[in-house]
Amino acid sequence: MDIIARDEYIRHIEHYLGKQTIIVLTGQRRVGKSFVLKDLALRKQRDGANVVYIDKENKAFDSITNHIELNSYIDAHLSKATTNYILIDEIQDIKDFEKSVRAYRIEPNCEVIITGSNAELFSSDLANRLGGRHHTIYIQSLTYQEFLIFHQLTDSDESLRLYIEAGGLPGLRNFNITDSREVSDYQRDVFNTVLLKDVILRHKVRNVPFLERLCQFVADNTAKLFSATSISNFVKAKGESTTTDLVIRYLQYLTDCYVIGQVKRFDIRGKKILESNSKYYFEDHGIRNVVAGTRRDQDIEKVIENVVYQQLIHMGYEVKVGQLLAGEVDFVCTNSNKERVYIQVAYLLANEETIQREYGSLRAIKDNYPKYVISMTPLVKRNNDEGIIHLSLREFLINGL
Repeated sequence: MDIIARDEYIRHIEHYLGKQTIIVLTGQRRVGKSFVLKDLALRKQRDGANVVYIDKENKAFDSITNHIELNSYIDAHLSKATTNYILIDEIQDIKDFEKSVRAYRIEPNCEVIITGSNAELFSSDLANRLGGRHHTIYIQSLTYQEFLIFHQLTDSDESLRLYIEAGGLPGLRNFNITDSREVSDYQRDVFNTVLLKDVILRHKVRNVPFLERLCQFVADNTAKLFSATSISNFVKAKGESTTTDLVIRYLQYLTDCYVIGQVKRFDIRGKKILESNSKYYFEDHGIRNVVAGTRRDQDIEKVIENVVYQQLIHMGYEVKVGQLLAGEVDFVCTNSNKERVYIQVAYLLANEETIQREYGSLRAIKDNYPKYVISMTPLVKRNNDEGIIHLSLREFLINGL
């Protein structure tokens, strides 16, 4: 089995082993959750542990449909002589699975790690269903650094261009990354599978054409503020009938299966979340590109902002859109220590008007948290302009802030 290690996720999992905690790997389909789980299984087998591996996408496990059948299979494969790692892939397809994993969590010498593609299964109510003892690890599509490793590339402007165009689905490693038709065909297949299995079938969606148009709208308006009401009004202006409630419900379905992520507004002066209007970003910008269908020279700023959003989430930040009287700040980012950074994203700082726009909003913030402008301006070197740091997109994706 050819597995490229994603050590950061393995280290995260290892940190929570031995603490009687159910570890949940979640994220969009085809971002590599299964391979992280398989990598862990191989490592533990090499260490002499007993691994009970159940893959619900493999027909060999079709007979396991509920927690009773799951218990029977696990019991038949447990070892009393060593640590047991119970690894279950796509567990949402097993009815009442929480009854099993909750029981095995407290069994001696048992570690439980599960994966699922639907956020609804791993939402706030899961704490009650699992007895409160679980830790969720969000698996994302490839970062730029992982993209270079997966496709055996060196860091360069051309490699960054390929990443911006193709995105980070690990499965693209099996295709010619420079063949745009192969890439887009695979991305479209993944997107259609997610839409069918995790939205249409799971939620019994009837108005599929509207769902598809909604995805197109979000792709076209990535990095722009909009509301469910504005989408509803837009659709009605086109002569179609819909409701704000339907828009809200469909947007929630898309966030629940990690196709898109919602970023709410944050009033920087008032230090509070604003409920009206949000931005939405795709969890893989390659899928966003194929849904939008436009050329990158037509929407490069949207894609770059999407790429920066994904990297910030990977870095562990909680991300909001900053709101000021003087304008908008693309990202207000807070880490687990409640430390904050402000970030503006631009394609090129090519003229004084653009520079004033991007720097002006940051200068209007009267606190001492770090402030950054990230761009693809040619030959840009990291520099500090009165406390605002300008760095290139490549440097940010390689070295962070």
